[in-house]
Formats: sequence, C-alpha cells, structure tokens
Amino acid sequence: MKIIFRLLPAVIFLVSTFAAHAQKPDIITDVSINKYRRLLHLISIYYIDTVNQQQIVEKAIVGTLKTLDPHSYYISKEEYKAATEPLEGNFDGIGIEFNILEDTLIVVSPLSGGPSEKVGLMSGDRIIAVDGKSVANINLTIEKVHSLLRGPKGSQISVGVKRGSSLIDFEIVRDKIPINSVDAAYEIKPGLAYLKLSRFAKSSMSEIEESFSKFRNPKSLILDLRGNGGGFMNIANALADQFFGDGKLLVYTEGRFFPVQKEMSTDKGLFKNGNLVVLIDEASASASEIVSGAIQDQDRGIIIGRRSFGKGLVQTEFPMGDGSAVRLTIARYHTPSGRAIQSPYEKGKTEQYYKNLSDRVMAEAFSADSIVFPDSLKYNTLVNNRTVYGGGGIMPDIYVPLDTSKYSKYSGALNRKNVVFQFVSTYMDKNRKTFGNKYRTLDAFKQSFAVSDDLFGEMIAFGEKEGVPIDEEGIKISGTHIRQYMKALIARSLFDYSAYFMIMNEGDSVYEKAIEVLDNWDKYKKECLKEK
Repeated sequence: MKIIFRLLPAVIFLVSTFAAHAQKPDIITDVSINKYRRLLHLISIYYIDTVNQQQIVEKAIVGTLKTLDPHSYYISKEEYKAATEPLEGNFDGIGIEFNILEDTLIVVSPLSGGPSEKVGLMSGDRIIAVDGKSVANINLTIEKVHSLLRGPKGSQISVGVKRGSSLIDFEIVRDKIPINSVDAAYEIKPGLAYLKLSRFAKSSMSEIEESFSKFRNPKSLILDLRGNGGGFMNIANALADQFFGDGKLLVYTEGRFFPVQKEMSTDKGLFKNGNLVVLIDEASASASEIVSGAIQDQDRGIIIGRRSFGKGLVQTEFPMGDGSAVRLTIARYHTPSGRAIQSPYEKGKTEQYYKNLSDRVMAEAFSADSIVFPDSLKYNTLVNNRTVYGGGGIMPDIYVPLDTSKYSKYSGALNRKNVVFQFVSTYMDKNRKTFGNKYRTLDAFKQSFAVSDDLFGEMIAFGEKEGVPIDEEGIKISGTHIRQYMKALIARSLFDYSAYFMIMNEGDSVYEKAIEVLDNWDKYKKECLKEK
C-alpha cells in the first residue's frame, strides 16, 4: 500500500470545472463495472469467510492507482486529516515528510530545522525500526506512523534506518514542528538579501511579504530552495510572480482531458528588477521547480546548485463521497520553454522509479560529468535563446558539487546520536540568561563569540557518555564544522532561525558561489545568461 505524505503541487479543480473543460473520456463500459459488482456480490454470498467489503474496495482502489504513476494515491477517511496537515498545522514529532511504499516507511525529506534534519536523516532513508521494534511489513498507515513517531516535545525516540546497504541507528529528540515556510530571511550585507523557503504552504506568501518588508531595498537576492520538496502550486505561481513584470508566462499545465492552462505574471512583484540567484539541489521538487524553471526559461536569474528532483505531475483531489479522497494525476506542468520536468517512469513500477532517482542523485552529487542530455530534450530560453534541457528536473546554470570535506564518520555518529543538539540545549538551559546579558545583538554575538576549547571538550566528553567514542582523526577533519554547528545552535537559542542559517551558511560552497556571482553580476550575466 502506498500513501504519499505530502501535498505535492495541487491544482484544485472543482468537478464542475472538470466537466466544463474535459473532452469526452473513454467510457468505462457497463460490462466492466458489472463484472466487479458481480465479484463483490459473489464474495458476499458464497465466500467461505465473512469479509469486509469496504476494505476490499479500498485495496482495489489502491491497487488500481499503483498501475498508473508514482504520484496518484488514495487517502482513506481516517487518514485524510493527517494527509493535509503538513502544510497547515503544528505538531510534536521528529519532523519528516514520508511515503509508505510496499508497506515500507520511506523518508521523503526531513523538515528544515526539525529534529530529523539535525541528526542527519536523509531523503530516501527507509525507517525499518522504531525503539528497537521492526516496522517493516506491519500494514503501515499514516495513523500508525504518527503513533510511532509522534510524542511529547523533549521525549526521545530511537530510529533504525536502512540507507543503501547500510543499517544506521539514530537517537532523535522530538520537538514542536511548526509549519512555517520561511526558514531564514536576512541581509548578508547592504544591498544583498537572503531568503530560504522550506515549503510552499498556505502561509508562505504572507511570510515572504513580511520578510521583504524588513529588507532595505535590496538590489540583489538569493532565493534558497534547497531541500524544498514543494507544496501548493498556486503559492509557487504567486512566488514566481514576484520576480517579473506583467505578462510573462510562468508555467502551463496540460492533460489528456484538460486544455492548456497558462499562468501569467502580473505587475505586482516585490522584486521585479533586482539581480536574482536561485539555489536548488536534488531535494528541490515540484513547486520549487516551477519557480526555478520560470526564472531560468525567462532568463530572469541564475540557477546555482545541483539538478532538482524532477516532479512535474499535477494532482487534483476528488472526494469519494465517504470522507475519503483520491489525488489523481490529471496533467503535466511545463516550464515556459515547453520543458516537462517530470523524471521518466514506467507505469506500475513506482519502487523502481524511486530507486532510479536515488541512483541518479548519488551519481550526480559529486560531478556533473554523468549528466548527459540527448538533443531531443533540448529547449531554448525565451529571451536570450539559451539552451536548456528537459527530461527530469532543472539543471542549474552553475553546477556546484556536494562538499563532503568537512564531514567524517565521527561527525556522522554525533549527528545520528543527536549529541551536539542535546548538549547545546542543556548548556543553554543553564546559561541562556548569561548569554542574553552578554550578547544583546546578533552582530555582537557573531563577532565576539567563539566555541572555546573547554566548551568543545565538554561536548566531546558528553558524546562519549552517549556512546560516541572520541576519534581524534574525525575531530581533526570535522572539528571546525562541529564548532560552527554549536555556535549556530546557540545563536538560534538566543535569537531565531535566521541567526542559525546566517552562521551555518558561512563556508557553504553553494551559498558562497551565489555571493560571488552577485558581486560580479555583469560578468556572470554574460557567461550564464548569454546577455550581451
């Protein structure tokens, strides 16, 4: 049974709209309908045991949808509220978006700033055990997953993960999971602003507008969509609209029974003329690809990072009359140049689809050499006539490989055991007042605070008590990065999430490249956008 715990880009079409725009569909014959009805009738009368007909029908629906595409799915009445919650509510838990595929719990993405991200859970991880008990092949549902993973803030949970052929254990402390979408918004320096968006939720545009109101008329902007797995399509269109004047094509959708529906920009944008860089990676999907695709195809800005996920199917929710619903793929979305961003898939082979994506991500993480696009997927941008490619994700204008130079097995073990976060949380509980009196502003904290050798040593000793043996070679490789993480966590405790990212972004290769590009905009505009 597959249940996707995410509102992937949704276009809310009323049934009446469907009827108005649809062509005449292929009618399911009365023979087919009667055949299934007769089967249920025979089972109810003659089958040896009593059966639950509702359960049979629901399994039939799930089985039917599995023969289609990777993103069409059924939501039972009991699971409906849980399925809509990630973009609308708050809860205590470990902070992941997940799929249930073939009765296996798969991490789609850890929520930015949440407990799972802190310990190092990754997209594609398969959770096979919780608190030492197997959760494989136990007829998982969304409700069961919630009962396993959610719990009071501050409570601890042990999670066993299969990553490739490796088995890894994580210790996670549950926390409040707010559904805020702007993780960070700050000015890097006069004239240059940074905005990180983790998802496209109902509140996103109001959060973005509030963030822009705090900026002092920036001439350049870094929009960070790394790790952003998507959300509401109308919010993606609204965000893309902020970067254009009137009358620019942002995206269009087209389906077998739906005519082309175009989304055009208005003249209400908050950042219509400034220099723009967008950061993406392999976890940027769906709505993130709508925004980055529009910016790339209209030659509006420069895309930096790694190739995006490749989710370009549009789902519409159809109620089933009993509180359940089907989210059915009804169209593909296309970037302004005509590119289809959806990664290739074979109908009915969803597990293979996700495996292929995982293999692709691993192959592309450290080098762009493995990325080969055939000429049949070649498209041209609409302003400068640059070559771009379809066929699976958005390929950045500037590729930056994954930087693993700061990481070691030791730092990974600290993350999985949640050592640094737990240590800093305990430390700040005891010392927050002292820090607050000493560091009245974030600037003062950034400039004058450094993790001392004594404090670092206390954390190392705490890690040893938690089962992470001291590793001198690992400390040599990762020590600077671990200290940076400690400082960022202290900053977040004193100030906010923006303070955390402000510190963690220092030395980030993609972030630093974005600043370089914006500091030398005329040069890169000619090289990347081919602007004369």
